[in-house]
Amino acid sequence: MSKKTNENKERQVTFNKKWEPYLYLFPFVIGLVIFTIYPIFNVVLMSFQENYKLNGMFDGWGIGNYTRIFRDKYFLSAFGNTFKYVFVVVPIATIISILVANLLNQKIKGIAFFQTAFFLPMVTSAIAVGLVWKYMFNNEIGVINFLLNKIGLSSINWLGAVAGDARYNLWAVCIFGIWNMIPFTTILLLSGLQNIDPLYYTAAKVDGASSSKMFFRITLPLLSPTIFLTMIVNMISAFKVYNDIIPFWNGSAGVTGTNLYTFVYYIKEQFSTYGRYGVAAAASIVLFGIIFVFTMIQRYVQNKFKY
Repeated sequence: MSKKTNENKERQVTFNKKWEPYLYLFPFVIGLVIFTIYPIFNVVLMSFQENYKLNGMFDGWGIGNYTRIFRDKYFLSAFGNTFKYVFVVVPIATIISILVANLLNQKIKGIAFFQTAFFLPMVTSAIAVGLVWKYMFNNEIGVINFLLNKIGLSSINWLGAVAGDARYNLWAVCIFGIWNMIPFTTILLLSGLQNIDPLYYTAAKVDGASSSKMFFRITLPLLSPTIFLTMIVNMISAFKVYNDIIPFWNGSAGVTGTNLYTFVYYIKEQFSTYGRYGVAAAASIVLFGIIFVFTMIQRYVQNKFKY
Protein backbone atom coordinates (compact mmCIF):
# COMPACT_ATOMS: atom_id res chain seq x y z
CA MET A 1 0.00 0.00 0.00
CA SER A 2 2.79 2.35 0.92
CA LYS A 3 4.56 1.46 -2.33
CA LYS A 4 1.52 2.53 -4.37
CA THR A 5 1.23 5.70 -2.34
CA ASN A 6 4.84 6.59 -3.07
CA GLU A 7 4.34 5.90 -6.78
CA ASN A 8 1.28 8.18 -6.83
CA LYS A 9 3.22 10.93 -5.09
CA GLU A 10 6.09 10.60 -7.57
CA ARG A 11 3.66 10.83 -10.48
CA GLN A 12 2.03 13.88 -8.93
CA VAL A 13 5.40 15.58 -8.42
CA THR A 14 6.39 14.76 -12.00
CA PHE A 15 3.07 16.11 -13.30
CA ASN A 16 3.43 19.31 -11.27
CA LYS A 17 6.99 19.89 -12.46
CA LYS A 18 5.97 19.37 -16.08
CA TRP A 19 2.74 21.39 -16.24
CA GLU A 20 3.10 24.00 -13.51
CA PRO A 21 5.17 26.43 -15.68
CA TYR A 22 2.51 26.25 -18.39
CA LEU A 23 -0.23 27.04 -15.90
CA TYR A 24 1.64 30.21 -14.88
CA LEU A 25 2.15 31.16 -18.52
CA PHE A 26 -1.46 30.50 -19.52
CA PRO A 27 -2.90 33.93 -18.51
CA PHE A 28 -0.07 35.70 -20.35
CA VAL A 29 -0.59 33.58 -23.47
CA ILE A 30 -4.33 34.34 -23.44
CA GLY A 31 -3.62 38.07 -23.21
CA LEU A 32 -1.01 37.81 -25.97
CA VAL A 33 -3.44 36.05 -28.31
CA ILE A 34 -6.33 38.43 -27.62
CA PHE A 35 -4.49 41.76 -27.58
CA THR A 36 -1.52 41.14 -29.92
CA ILE A 37 -1.74 38.14 -32.25
CA TYR A 38 -5.44 38.49 -33.13
CA PRO A 39 -5.25 42.27 -33.85
CA ILE A 40 -2.21 41.74 -36.10
CA PHE A 41 -3.94 38.93 -37.98
CA ASN A 42 -7.13 40.97 -38.26
CA VAL A 43 -5.33 44.08 -39.57
CA VAL A 44 -3.64 42.01 -42.29
CA LEU A 45 -7.00 40.61 -43.38
CA MET A 46 -8.69 44.01 -43.15
CA SER A 47 -6.08 45.57 -45.43
CA PHE A 48 -7.30 43.29 -48.25
CA GLN A 49 -11.01 43.81 -47.54
CA GLU A 50 -12.30 46.67 -49.65
CA ASN A 51 -14.77 49.13 -48.14
CA TYR A 52 -14.65 47.31 -44.80
CA LYS A 53 -17.25 48.28 -42.16
CA LEU A 54 -17.13 47.81 -38.41
CA ASN A 55 -20.01 45.37 -38.60
CA GLY A 56 -17.70 43.01 -40.50
CA MET A 57 -19.20 43.63 -43.94
CA PHE A 58 -17.02 44.48 -46.95
CA ASP A 59 -17.37 44.65 -50.73
CA GLY A 60 -14.74 42.10 -51.65
CA TRP A 61 -11.12 40.99 -51.49
CA GLY A 62 -8.31 42.74 -53.35
CA ILE A 63 -5.43 45.19 -53.21
CA GLY A 64 -7.61 48.24 -53.72
CA ASN A 65 -6.70 49.69 -50.33
CA TYR A 66 -3.01 49.54 -51.16
CA THR A 67 -3.58 51.04 -54.59
CA ARG A 68 -5.59 53.83 -53.02
CA ILE A 69 -2.98 54.87 -50.45
CA PHE A 70 -0.15 54.98 -52.99
CA ARG A 71 -2.30 57.26 -55.16
CA ASP A 72 -3.23 59.48 -52.23
CA LYS A 73 -1.14 62.64 -52.13
CA TYR A 74 -1.59 62.88 -48.38
CA PHE A 75 -0.12 59.41 -47.86
CA LEU A 76 2.81 60.29 -50.12
CA SER A 77 3.26 63.48 -48.12
CA ALA A 78 3.19 61.44 -44.91
CA PHE A 79 5.75 59.10 -46.46
CA GLY A 80 8.14 61.97 -47.22
CA ASN A 81 7.63 63.84 -43.95
CA THR A 82 8.14 60.73 -41.83
CA PHE A 83 11.35 59.75 -43.61
CA LYS A 84 12.72 63.28 -43.25
CA TYR A 85 11.86 63.24 -39.56
CA VAL A 86 13.54 59.85 -39.02
CA PHE A 87 16.74 60.70 -40.89
CA VAL A 88 17.10 64.04 -39.10
CA VAL A 89 16.05 63.17 -35.55
CA VAL A 90 17.57 59.73 -34.99
CA PRO A 91 21.20 60.44 -36.05
CA ILE A 92 21.36 63.86 -34.36
CA ALA A 93 19.74 62.60 -31.14
CA THR A 94 22.13 59.63 -31.08
CA ILE A 95 25.25 61.78 -31.54
CA ILE A 96 24.17 64.27 -28.87
CA SER A 97 23.24 61.43 -26.51
CA ILE A 98 26.67 59.80 -26.92
CA LEU A 99 28.36 63.05 -25.95
CA VAL A 100 25.97 63.68 -23.04
CA ALA A 101 26.28 60.10 -21.75
CA ASN A 102 30.07 60.37 -21.90
CA LEU A 103 29.93 63.58 -19.85
CA LEU A 104 27.48 62.13 -17.33
CA ASN A 105 29.77 59.13 -16.92
CA GLN A 106 32.53 61.35 -15.53
CA LYS A 107 33.14 61.50 -11.80
CA ILE A 108 32.74 65.21 -11.19
CA LYS A 109 31.10 67.25 -8.46
CA GLY A 110 27.34 67.74 -8.81
CA ILE A 111 26.97 65.08 -11.51
CA ALA A 112 23.74 63.81 -9.89
CA PHE A 113 22.07 67.18 -10.58
CA PHE A 114 22.98 67.07 -14.27
CA GLN A 115 21.85 63.45 -14.59
CA THR A 116 18.47 64.37 -13.12
CA ALA A 117 18.15 67.43 -15.37
CA PHE A 118 18.80 65.42 -18.53
CA PHE A 119 16.36 62.68 -17.54
CA LEU A 120 13.46 65.03 -16.66
CA PRO A 121 11.77 64.82 -20.11
CA MET A 122 11.18 61.11 -19.51
CA VAL A 123 8.88 61.77 -16.55
CA THR A 124 6.85 64.56 -18.13
CA SER A 125 3.88 64.37 -20.49
CA ALA A 126 4.83 64.74 -24.15
CA ILE A 127 1.72 66.84 -24.82
CA ALA A 128 2.35 69.14 -21.84
CA VAL A 129 5.99 69.64 -22.81
CA GLY A 130 4.89 70.16 -26.42
CA LEU A 131 2.71 73.08 -25.33
CA VAL A 132 5.73 74.61 -23.60
CA TRP A 133 7.75 74.24 -26.79
CA LYS A 134 4.87 75.80 -28.72
CA TYR A 135 5.38 79.01 -26.74
CA MET A 136 9.16 78.70 -27.12
CA PHE A 137 8.68 78.66 -30.91
CA ASN A 138 6.30 81.64 -30.81
CA ASN A 139 7.28 84.41 -33.23
CA GLU A 140 6.87 87.29 -30.78
CA ILE A 141 7.39 85.96 -27.27
CA GLY A 142 9.28 82.74 -28.00
CA VAL A 143 12.65 82.29 -26.31
CA ILE A 144 14.15 80.61 -29.39
CA ASN A 145 13.63 83.61 -31.66
CA PHE A 146 14.73 85.86 -28.80
CA LEU A 147 18.06 84.03 -28.64
CA LEU A 148 18.40 84.12 -32.43
CA ASN A 149 17.89 87.89 -32.38
CA LYS A 150 20.50 88.26 -29.62
CA ILE A 151 23.16 86.72 -31.85
CA GLY A 152 22.16 88.86 -34.82
CA LEU A 153 19.91 86.42 -36.69
CA SER A 154 16.38 87.05 -37.91
CA SER A 155 13.34 85.47 -36.30
CA ILE A 156 12.10 82.25 -37.88
CA ASN A 157 8.41 81.58 -38.49
CA TRP A 158 8.66 78.11 -36.90
CA LEU A 159 4.97 77.30 -36.57
CA GLY A 160 3.73 79.27 -39.56
CA ALA A 161 1.80 81.76 -37.46
CA VAL A 162 2.69 84.51 -39.95
CA ALA A 163 0.86 84.19 -43.29
CA GLY A 164 0.52 80.44 -42.88
CA ASP A 165 4.16 79.86 -43.84
CA ALA A 166 4.76 76.12 -43.48
CA ARG A 167 8.43 75.99 -44.48
CA TYR A 168 9.76 75.49 -40.97
CA ASN A 169 6.98 73.35 -39.50
CA LEU A 170 8.87 70.11 -39.95
CA TRP A 171 12.06 71.61 -38.51
CA ALA A 172 10.19 72.68 -35.39
CA VAL A 173 8.89 69.13 -34.92
CA CYS A 174 12.39 67.72 -35.54
CA ILE A 175 13.96 69.99 -32.90
CA PHE A 176 11.32 68.97 -30.38
CA GLY A 177 11.75 65.30 -31.37
CA ILE A 178 15.51 65.45 -30.85
CA TRP A 179 15.08 66.99 -27.39
CA ASN A 180 12.42 64.40 -26.54
CA MET A 181 14.56 61.46 -27.67
CA ILE A 182 17.80 62.37 -25.90
CA PRO A 183 16.94 61.30 -22.30
CA PHE A 184 15.97 57.69 -23.10
CA THR A 185 18.91 57.29 -25.47
CA THR A 186 21.28 58.76 -22.90
CA ILE A 187 20.12 56.32 -20.22
CA LEU A 188 20.83 53.31 -22.45
CA LEU A 189 24.19 54.67 -23.58
CA LEU A 190 25.19 55.56 -20.03
CA SER A 191 24.41 51.99 -19.01
CA GLY A 192 26.60 50.75 -21.87
CA LEU A 193 29.46 53.05 -20.84
CA GLN A 194 29.35 51.83 -17.27
CA ASN A 195 29.71 48.23 -18.49
CA ILE A 196 33.02 48.98 -20.24
CA ASP A 197 35.94 47.55 -18.26
CA PRO A 198 38.08 50.45 -16.87
CA LEU A 199 41.21 48.36 -17.51
CA TYR A 200 41.01 49.30 -21.20
CA TYR A 201 41.37 52.97 -20.31
CA THR A 202 44.12 52.26 -17.79
CA ALA A 203 46.13 50.37 -20.39
CA ALA A 204 45.58 53.16 -22.94
CA LYS A 205 46.76 55.83 -20.48
CA VAL A 206 49.90 53.80 -19.79
CA ASP A 207 50.58 53.76 -23.54
CA GLY A 208 50.14 57.55 -23.63
CA ALA A 209 46.84 57.64 -25.54
CA SER A 210 45.00 60.97 -25.56
CA SER A 211 41.39 61.39 -24.45
CA SER A 212 40.19 61.70 -28.07
CA LYS A 213 41.98 58.50 -29.10
CA MET A 214 40.50 56.61 -26.14
CA PHE A 215 37.05 57.89 -27.10
CA PHE A 216 37.26 56.86 -30.76
CA ARG A 217 39.27 53.65 -30.32
CA ILE A 218 37.89 52.29 -27.05
CA THR A 219 34.62 53.95 -26.09
CA LEU A 220 32.85 54.00 -29.45
CA PRO A 221 33.83 50.46 -30.56
CA LEU A 222 32.86 48.89 -27.23
CA LEU A 223 29.71 51.00 -27.07
CA SER A 224 28.65 50.11 -30.62
CA PRO A 225 26.18 47.31 -29.62
CA THR A 226 24.34 49.75 -27.36
CA ILE A 227 24.46 52.46 -30.04
CA PHE A 228 22.87 50.12 -32.60
CA LEU A 229 20.25 49.07 -30.06
CA THR A 230 19.28 52.67 -29.33
CA MET A 231 19.17 53.50 -33.03
CA ILE A 232 16.81 50.60 -33.72
CA VAL A 233 14.51 51.55 -30.83
CA ASN A 234 14.61 55.26 -31.74
CA MET A 235 14.02 54.56 -35.42
CA ILE A 236 10.90 52.54 -34.62
CA SER A 237 9.70 55.32 -32.32
CA ALA A 238 10.47 58.02 -34.92
CA PHE A 239 8.55 56.22 -37.67
CA LYS A 240 5.52 56.31 -35.34
CA VAL A 241 5.78 60.05 -34.64
CA TYR A 242 2.42 61.53 -33.69
CA ASN A 243 2.44 63.15 -30.25
CA ASP A 244 5.13 65.62 -31.30
CA ILE A 245 2.75 67.20 -33.82
CA ILE A 246 -0.49 67.41 -31.84
CA PRO A 247 0.31 70.29 -29.40
CA PHE A 248 1.87 72.65 -31.95
CA TRP A 249 -1.19 73.09 -34.19
CA ASN A 250 -4.03 72.04 -31.86
CA GLY A 251 -4.32 68.58 -33.36
CA SER A 252 -3.88 69.58 -37.02
CA ALA A 253 -1.17 68.26 -39.32
CA GLY A 254 0.80 71.50 -39.63
CA VAL A 255 -0.28 75.09 -40.03
CA THR A 256 -2.31 74.37 -43.17
CA GLY A 257 -3.84 71.26 -41.62
CA THR A 258 -2.38 68.97 -44.30
CA ASN A 259 1.27 69.89 -44.80
CA LEU A 260 2.68 67.79 -41.96
CA TYR A 261 1.05 64.39 -42.33
CA THR A 262 3.00 61.47 -40.88
CA PHE A 263 2.30 57.75 -41.17
CA VAL A 264 0.53 57.48 -37.82
CA TYR A 265 -1.37 60.75 -38.30
CA TYR A 266 -2.58 59.54 -41.70
CA ILE A 267 -3.63 56.16 -40.25
CA LYS A 268 -5.45 57.83 -37.37
CA GLU A 269 -7.29 60.22 -39.67
CA GLN A 270 -8.35 57.51 -42.12
CA PHE A 271 -9.61 55.36 -39.26
CA SER A 272 -11.33 57.82 -36.93
CA THR A 273 -12.23 60.77 -39.17
CA TYR A 274 -13.19 59.17 -42.48
CA GLY A 275 -14.03 55.64 -41.36
CA ARG A 276 -11.82 54.09 -44.06
CA TYR A 277 -10.79 51.11 -41.98
CA GLY A 278 -9.33 49.08 -44.83
CA VAL A 279 -7.23 52.02 -45.99
CA ALA A 280 -5.97 52.60 -42.44
CA ALA A 281 -5.10 48.90 -42.14
CA ALA A 282 -3.21 48.95 -45.46
CA ALA A 283 -1.24 52.01 -44.36
CA SER A 284 -0.44 50.24 -41.08
CA ILE A 285 0.92 47.20 -42.93
CA VAL A 286 3.07 49.43 -45.13
CA LEU A 287 4.44 51.16 -42.03
CA PHE A 288 5.17 47.79 -40.43
CA GLY A 289 6.98 46.63 -43.56
CA ILE A 290 9.15 49.76 -43.68
CA ILE A 291 10.08 49.46 -40.00
CA PHE A 292 10.85 45.76 -40.43
CA VAL A 293 13.12 46.37 -43.43
CA PHE A 294 15.06 49.16 -41.73
CA THR A 295 15.42 47.10 -38.55
CA MET A 296 16.85 44.18 -40.52
CA ILE A 297 19.27 46.52 -42.32
CA GLN A 298 20.51 47.89 -39.00
CA ARG A 299 20.87 44.37 -37.60
CA TYR A 300 22.92 43.39 -40.67
CA VAL A 301 25.18 46.43 -40.30
CA GLN A 302 25.53 45.74 -36.57
CA ASN A 303 26.71 42.18 -37.25
CA LYS A 304 29.35 43.56 -39.62
CA PHE A 305 30.77 45.81 -36.89
CA LYS A 306 31.00 43.42 -33.97
CA TYR A 307 33.92 43.88 -31.57
